[in-house]
Amino acid sequence: MIPYGRQHITQTDIDAVTEVLQSDFLTQGPAVPAFEKRLSELTTAQHAIAVNSATSALHLACLALGVGRGSRVWTSPISFVASANCARYCGADVDFVDVEPDSGNMAIDKLRLKLEQARSNDTLPQVVIPVHLAGASCDMQQIHYLANEFGFAVIEDASHAVGASYLDDAVGCCRYSDITVFSFHPVKIITTAEGGMALTNNPELADKMRLLRSHGISRDESQMTEPSHGNWYYQQLQLGFNYRMTDLQAALGLSQSRRLLPIIQKRQLLAANYHRLLAQLPLSLPALDDDNISAWHLFIIRLDDKTKRKAVFDGMRDAGIGVNVHYIPIHTQPYYQQLGFDWGDFPVAEDFYERIISLPMFPELTGEQQQYIADKLAELLQ
Repeated sequence: MIPYGRQHITQTDIDAVTEVLQSDFLTQGPAVPAFEKRLSELTTAQHAIAVNSATSALHLACLALGVGRGSRVWTSPISFVASANCARYCGADVDFVDVEPDSGNMAIDKLRLKLEQARSNDTLPQVVIPVHLAGASCDMQQIHYLANEFGFAVIEDASHAVGASYLDDAVGCCRYSDITVFSFHPVKIITTAEGGMALTNNPELADKMRLLRSHGISRDESQMTEPSHGNWYYQQLQLGFNYRMTDLQAALGLSQSRRLLPIIQKRQLLAANYHRLLAQLPLSLPALDDDNISAWHLFIIRLDDKTKRKAVFDGMRDAGIGVNVHYIPIHTQPYYQQLGFDWGDFPVAEDFYERIISLPMFPELTGEQQQYIADKLAELLQ
């Protein structure tokens, strides 16, 4: 089976993890800050907070921005459920903004219209979470303009977009957002097995996320409510979480990050080859855009005839091609239907879902495998 995505582990990665295994620190050692420093350098963000998953990073980001009961948070319906669940963990009310029909990213016109309606009835969101589907950034400049006009904070869910760029800036620089979140799951651009990171240019937000990442505990005397009892002393200042990343994970991520550029370049070559191979088929392809350079975590095609999707999907799987679908609209999940959402609420997202198939995309995918995928797809679409 050709998987839709998979990790790429080198001997250098293995050696880096082995070195940590033989060191004094399996966790809470020097590898985590080294990995954080590396991601700050790659993105130019001032602060990076490594955690055990992107879901945890999204949760911390919401908490740092003051999301709680009575807060309103909007995100995209075309994403993994964590993009919405992070706000629900805080007790917030979640709503969604419909997407662009071609990219599946949050639609700016729909966002503005929804914001204008919300302003008229005093239900504006506290936070908006745009999702960079498949590795291509949302139109963050326009979202930033709207954030300034309507007064909401922005968390970029860039779980798919490590190594992407937008208007000549690295995704993660936080030029147009308060916080950006990355994922290092095995099928993502680089991996720590499981892991995530929150990036920000705001030192207060960074301090809040660091504190909450580790039980709400601090050894910083300047934060304590009474003089320290000694070098052993710490205080729990808030009710936090055990969201720390281990040094084993960080060592793997640091090693992988050193070859981020060639990984992205290989994914770009694979995307260009898919464009060449699939250009004449009855489907739409993701855009190639010099101002919005995707990390190509996923290669999502949209079938012209959505009634063929299941047959094509099953036929590809039967042929040993591990296609997938990203994603089932969040608002159609039973949990969110219990909150009052239903099919029909976000028609563009639903139509997008009914047409899409994710083709295999990972650095070790060969030209021969891509040709086989294209040939089988052409056969099934006849």
